[in-house]
Amino acid sequence: MIVCLANLKTSTPVLSPMIQLTINGQPQQFESSINVTQLIDHLALHGKRIAIERNGEIIPRSQFSEQILNHGDQLEVVVAVGGG
Repeated sequence: MIVCLANLKTSTPVLSPMIQLTINGQPQQFESSINVTQLIDHLALHGKRIAIERNGEIIPRSQFSEQILNHGDQLEVVVAVGGG
């Protein structure tokens, strides 16, 4: 028997795939892809002096909104602390 999947009706909504990122060694899941600016907001780091490395490469601050994070990305987030 051959079933054409295009004609099947389902009551289960199609969910967008979750993505998993590893941030400073800790796995975190997100409902959908996000960019670096959204990640910073999620981590409540907006306005802080930070550096972000993705898979071994530093992401320039000027590219935060353009850099879409992908499932499996390994991120290191460093927050600068002033003092003397």
